[in-house]
Amino acid sequence: MKTRLSHVDAKGNPSMVSVGEKSITKRVARAQATVHLGKEIMSMISHEDIMTKKGPVFQTAILAGVMAAKQTSTLIPLCHPLGLEDCQVNITPLKETVVIDSSAEVHGKTGVEMEALTAATIAALTIYDMCKALSFDIRITEVKLMEKSGGKREFKRKSHD
Repeated sequence: MKTRLSHVDAKGNPSMVSVGEKSITKRVARAQATVHLGKEIMSMISHEDIMTKKGPVFQTAILAGVMAAKQTSTLIPLCHPLGLEDCQVNITPLKETVVIDSSAEVHGKTGVEMEALTAATIAALTIYDMCKALSFDIRITEVKLMEKSGGKREFKRKSHD
């Protein structure tokens, strides 16, 4: 069985997938990213956020993630523009890391997994940017799709993945 990439035409050129014949359904996706900040930066958390010269880190990252999700089609060439109905970004501080959970929702003909992944990634990059004056030993890891529903194929990551 030969598998063909969805965004490549028969000649091997990049091609946007036609969604013209697809049905409009409720589409939901959730993604996650982890940012390893280390003990020193994490010790600066007060009132559930880190305050730097640039401002409140987590609040800024949440806004950046939502804004980025709404711009996904301008950042990723073959993504369809979507009118998101909801986008949420939540940040949970742990021992030496923060976990970013993002979700995106739309009633449409194509999924929102790229929007959820973009939100989590840009929130993580925003945290890096705002904390880099404190340390360059920051790592962004495990950007991953956690689940998606509403399209042809459902997906839910196992809890141990």
